[in-house]
Amino acid sequence: MKLCVVGGGSTYTPEFVDGLARLRDTLPVSELVLVDPDERRLEPVGALSRRILARYGHPGVIRTTTVLDEGVEGADAVLLQLRVGGQAARRVDETLPLGCGCVGQETTGAGGLAKALRTVPVVLRIAERVARLAPDAWIVDFTNPVGIVTRALLDAGHRAVGLCNVAIGFQRHFARALGVPPGDIRLGHIGLNHLTWERSVHLGEEDVLPRLLAEHAEEFAADIGLPSALLRRLGVVPSYYLRYFYEHDAVVAQQLDAPSRAEEVAAIEERLLRMYADPALDTKPELLERRGGAYYSEAAIDLVASLYADRGDVQVVNVRNSDRLPFLPPEAVIEVPARVTATGADPLPVDPVEPLFAGLIAHVTAYEELALEAALKGGVDRVTDALLAHPLIGQVSTATDLADRLVAANAAHLPWAVSA
Repeated sequence: MKLCVVGGGSTYTPEFVDGLARLRDTLPVSELVLVDPDERRLEPVGALSRRILARYGHPGVIRTTTVLDEGVEGADAVLLQLRVGGQAARRVDETLPLGCGCVGQETTGAGGLAKALRTVPVVLRIAERVARLAPDAWIVDFTNPVGIVTRALLDAGHRAVGLCNVAIGFQRHFARALGVPPGDIRLGHIGLNHLTWERSVHLGEEDVLPRLLAEHAEEFAADIGLPSALLRRLGVVPSYYLRYFYEHDAVVAQQLDAPSRAEEVAAIEERLLRMYADPALDTKPELLERRGGAYYSEAAIDLVASLYADRGDVQVVNVRNSDRLPFLPPEAVIEVPARVTATGADPLPVDPVEPLFAGLIAHVTAYEELALEAALKGGVDRVTDALLAHPLIGQVSTATDLADRLVAANAAHLPWAVSA
């Protein structure tokens, strides 16, 4: 099969290629095309990726190109992992909201909206080329904000599934704590992308989450930045991103006193690119673990394999709600376990969602609808409305101020902002 990665110059890519080489029996890729407009990144990433395949004795061929159509044409699946504006734009996403007393984060709150404004139009243009040049291909979106981007793709009629590594990270963590293989763990994962809770952890027929919380709550709490007492009281493990909601003011205070994550990642990426340029390097370096995206390769490969080979297994993905969460519209995109076949991902039935979680899910879903409308149609007023709807902002003076600042800071990526 032919696989295309758009944003293939990302320093993530060797992680994916390493997984592809190790899991060759899971996904029989004969050709991998890395597409990226940035040749400075694409060349060393592509060279290391070839060496990794060679080290494992994988027979596949890796090509690199700056021309989207060359990568997409005839592909069986297209993975999206692009970042419009690069780390420079991310730094603005993480720092500009702090000036208004709001969390600065690239996928949540005002920063997440800014990223959606830049990203959705670009992704839709890419998807149009996929529909023309590889009409049977599945689009797997790893590009944040995954929920909004996946909704845009599905609303436009594309064959798309959204993917995040939060669920697989929890699966691996819980499996280590229990001393069992990850495949033995089934998660009761519920919510939206970057707004999820683990409500159960099944090992066979037993829900072992109560045992995990009794024995490991402090460890889990430290990883996600929330009090262990909260986890025990609620009987769930929230995702790391819930700290932006449950500990908003404390997080803002921390962010004001620390370098942005974008600055840290930019420095890591420069070091990685220098390492990738070493012709003797044929393994992914340990430094890559600090870049983020743990287990991305396994999650992506499993998803593509199930879409390609009609495996019918269960994976946590971003998919249409349909009637699974009755308090949301059917067209909303949720992140839940789904059965994945060649026809797509069908979300499994979901137990009734507790009001504490359902209220926040509904609130953020409403924001995501307004965010998508702003990304598709533009306009400062639409941006303001989306910010006003977001539970982390929600005040008219703050929303108005932030909207003006975000549009001005991102004008180079927003054609409508230039003419406004």
